[in-house]
Amino acid sequence: MSEKEKSEDLDRQDRDEIYSKVVRAGKRTYFFDVKSTRKDDFYLTITESKKVFDREGQPHYEKHKIFLYKEDFDKFAEGYQDAIDFIIKIRGQVGFDEKPAEAVEKAFSSVEFEDLDNEGK
Repeated sequence: MSEKEKSEDLDRQDRDEIYSKVVRAGKRTYFFDVKSTRKDDFYLTITESKKVFDREGQPHYEKHKIFLYKEDFDKFAEGYQDAIDFIIKIRGQVGFDEKPAEAVEKAFSSVEFEDLDNEGK
């Protein structure tokens, strides 16, 4: 590799990796990496990494990655927040002991048939 190619490669690497945040959460680790395109637009990669063992007991890491582009930031954040709000509404901030189906049934089972009869009156 020529000096020019090495320099361009280093510039590209510096440009690619703008910011990184690691979040360790139990058996999983999440990586939030802000990167730059050739046109200097930012995008986010979210990587979930989990240590798993093969049949021989040898560890390896299973990774799943999402690429999130700037034009989708608002919609992604809105969808994420809606899902979190739903979980909090059903489960509350704490007390995740109920099974999901029971919690959903409890939350939506308060409809009274008498209320439906009175709607048109």
